[in-house]
Amino acid sequence: MRDLPQARLLLEMARKDLRALQGMDDPEVFDDAVFGFHVQQAAEKALKAWLALAGVEYPKTHDLRLLLQSVSAMEPEAGSFSDLREYNAFAVQFRYDASPPTDEAIPRKRATSRVLELHARVGHLLARAEKDQPEQA
Repeated sequence: MRDLPQARLLLEMARKDLRALQGMDDPEVFDDAVFGFHVQQAAEKALKAWLALAGVEYPKTHDLRLLLQSVSAMEPEAGSFSDLREYNAFAVQFRYDASPPTDEAIPRKRATSRVLELHARVGHLLARAEKDQPEQA
């Protein structure tokens, strides 16, 4: 069964990470590790919201590959967000590792844009689900 309240909560939590990303344009102020972590977190929470919308119990994981695979199994369009898997390295385990996952700088505008697209897609699905099945008070 769909869990609209949980999906709404997760999407709001993802929105907080998105707001942080939008203020982290300057790599001289915010290290790539910090920026990448918030990309990963925003994507993770949005994907878990998508699963909650579908009535699927999402796994307790930070693995974007696994979450994308789970969502794509029900919604093939989720495959269009597969590029977000590259931010898996910024999950919790990287936060405690001194070496960066790559020598290349994160393309911040593109990363933020991709997470915004994912968030918007899940937000659209949530709005439609709430319209189609209003919750009982």
